[in-house]
Amino acid sequence: MQAAAIAKELLAARARSRQIPPYSESVADFGVDMAYDVAAEVLKIRKAAGEHAVGRKIGFTNTNIWPEYGVDAPIWNYVYDSTIRHAVDNHGVQSLKGSTQPKIEPEIAFRLRSAPKAGMSEEQLAECIDWVAHAYEIVHTSYRDWKFQVSDTIAGFGLHGVLIVGTPRYVRTAAGLNRDLVKELKSFKVSLLCNGELRDSGTGSNVLGSPLLALRYLVEVLARLPQHKPLHEGEIITTGTLTAALPIKAGETWTTAFTGLDLPGLNVRFV
Repeated sequence: MQAAAIAKELLAARARSRQIPPYSESVADFGVDMAYDVAAEVLKIRKAAGEHAVGRKIGFTNTNIWPEYGVDAPIWNYVYDSTIRHAVDNHGVQSLKGSTQPKIEPEIAFRLRSAPKAGMSEEQLAECIDWVAHAYEIVHTSYRDWKFQVSDTIAGFGLHGVLIVGTPRYVRTAAGLNRDLVKELKSFKVSLLCNGELRDSGTGSNVLGSPLLALRYLVEVLARLPQHKPLHEGEIITTGTLTAALPIKAGETWTTAFTGLDLPGLNVRFV
């Protein structure tokens, strides 16, 4: 009952773009387990309202940013049909209306062709992928000044706002899986620019060693959460920010460029 009540409060704060204190400050034993119970309740409420989960987001896979946020572990949550956008020709316009303290995260996203299982190698996980794409996740939070415990972020939708997905690259050819993919996902580099000015750069190894290893983390943590279904064919998984998460505001245009991975950059203007 407590998890359901917290879920309703969080959804009401989100609908009103209202800031609230972290639950870790007021709810006894508000840890990771209770937070994932809240996430399950949020899913029920959103499904009842007509939204559908189309995938998952993984957060805090980039250990370089842990000290900034005071966290020490990755998290995950759901991506909904109402929170995903597909950029046309890798260009888009995105409203920030209703976002609270929004930030941008350049990420690698996968669409699953089959369900991955715990204990799989990177090569076996790659076999489960239909396509790989570049994406921006726009994260935001109702917790003032981005101050929280990791359990607060799990309950608070995994900080997920919007996922903007670029043109996908299908990983199979007539000859089968692209065998260079596993290596490329570890070593590629990405540059993140705002209005043409370089703001940060990152590499695939920043997210738990590789986006594929971030996917493996998700598979393994879901095996310990019976209130949440395991991954299945067709889900879109975004694997965490490759750079620092940087504040954004209306009027800015953000772009990316890749080396070492055959993906186009994304150009998105925020209004």
